[in-house]
Order: sequence, then structure tokens, then C-alpha cells
Amino acid sequence: MDELIGLPHYRRAAGFPVERGYVWNTCAATENGNPLFWDDAVADEVAGGPIAPPAMLSVWCRPHHWMPGEDPETLALQAHFDLKRHFDLPEAVVTENEMVFHEPVRVGDRITSQQVVRSVSEVKTTKLGTGRFWVIDVEYLNQDDVLAGVETYTFFGYRRQA
Repeated sequence: MDELIGLPHYRRAAGFPVERGYVWNTCAATENGNPLFWDDAVADEVAGGPIAPPAMLSVWCRPHHWMPGEDPETLALQAHFDLKRHFDLPEAVVTENEMVFHEPVRVGDRITSQQVVRSVSEVKTTKLGTGRFWVIDVEYLNQDDVLAGVETYTFFGYRRQA
């Protein structure tokens, strides 16, 4: 398992570029009226051009239910499911999630994600059951390989007590 820790896995380019209509639909659905996302003059002044809301970072790399030529078994957090299978832990919960933003995601960017397992704990027993904690970073990079942000998940994979 140590050979997996700290190395990027599942590098995957988004199936589509960051686009303005998707930003506007998301802002409308969430009633986000920030002029930075709606007004070109404000976006130019504040961010040097149109950007996507930071909270949309993972949107650009979520696999669609179907895309031509894609494997239908692709999962957004494949490293997590690999760990569950490796340790034979059928249940899991997210215990913590953190996002750190770096370079703004701009309209037209092509975002790529990759997953990095940061740590796996020894066996622990909690009220949920016996299992392990693991931390996975999902790194998001633009088409120039510049880091746009990192989403860090802490999971507890476990087996329920009999």
C-alpha cells in the first residue's frame, strides 16, 4: 500500500471546457448574484476576465453518466473505491472535506484532475465499526498544468460490528 501514497493516480481530463452557460446556470440555481460571475466589466476589473465560482471546481471533472468512448465504470473518487476493495471494507463515510483554491478557473480552461492518496491509518474501531481512515487529495490543474485547487477528503472505511 505504501507504493500508492503520495503519487498521482487517475489523471483525467474533463470532457468539456469551462463554459459560461454552465456557470450562469449554476449561479442561477444557487441564487448566486455575485457580479463577478455575471458582469464582464466587474470580472475584468477584479479577476482579469470571466471566471467560474470557486465552489464549482470539481464540477468540471465529474464524469458524465455516459460519454462516447468512455468506460462506464469510471468513478469520480476511484482511489477511495480502490482502498475500500483493497482492505475489504464495504462501508465508508466522509468525515472531513476541505477545498483550497489556487489559480482561478477561467472560461475556456480545460481542467484535469488527479487523485493522490495522502495517508492510510492503522486499524481503528469507532461506534460505526472497525476499519481505517484515509485521506485523498483531488488536485485540479488547468491546461497549463497550473494548480487551480485541491479538494481533500478524509474517509472512514469500515465493517459494521456483528
